[in-house]
Amino acid sequence: MLAVACSHEVTTGAGKFRADAMAAKVPKRAWQKLSAGAGAKGHRFYDWAVVGLTEPRPGSHRLLIRRNPTTSELAYYRCWSPISVPLAALVRVAGSRWRVEETFRAGKGLAGLDEHQVRRFASWSRWVTLAMLTHAFLAVVRAEEHASDPAPDGLIPLTCHEIQRLFTTLVVRPVHDVAHRLRWSAWRRRHQARAQASHYGRQAASRP
Repeated sequence: MLAVACSHEVTTGAGKFRADAMAAKVPKRAWQKLSAGAGAKGHRFYDWAVVGLTEPRPGSHRLLIRRNPTTSELAYYRCWSPISVPLAALVRVAGSRWRVEETFRAGKGLAGLDEHQVRRFASWSRWVTLAMLTHAFLAVVRAEEHASDPAPDGLIPLTCHEIQRLFTTLVVRPVHDVAHRLRWSAWRRRHQARAQASHYGRQAASRP
């Protein structure tokens, strides 16, 4: 699956069209509202449509179209699979790209992945390697905490950001009021759990 521009040309049984022109020809009944995966504020619901393409190469070639239900903004994906797969499977793959973007964003915010000046390859390589190891450490600790205590009472599970704060407070810069810092961490996670439940509830109430 590859994201393409609106000007990307595709070939169908009726001829060659731009992706945006093809989207304009999709009938209203062909659009389906599906979730691209869970986000910070609940499931990411979009309208989706798929158009079969004519290609001489083997496999299933299709154009996947995503429409924002609020702004009507369109996005386009060129898809290939060995055999034809349901629309829900294509949507699930399209939604996985957010996980990659979130990982890069987390690496920048948690480990300074983007803070090197890139003057020499060797120093850049060492910096990126250390940043990735740091992020991997946080991710492993998070996974172990979720496995041992997946649903704390009234709290959201520990996030990488919260683990970073606790590590800095308790290990890097030890303080005398450790109990106070732990209570502050619990208060923040409880507040986030309430906000998350509110977002999910409001989203569920607004769905038709």
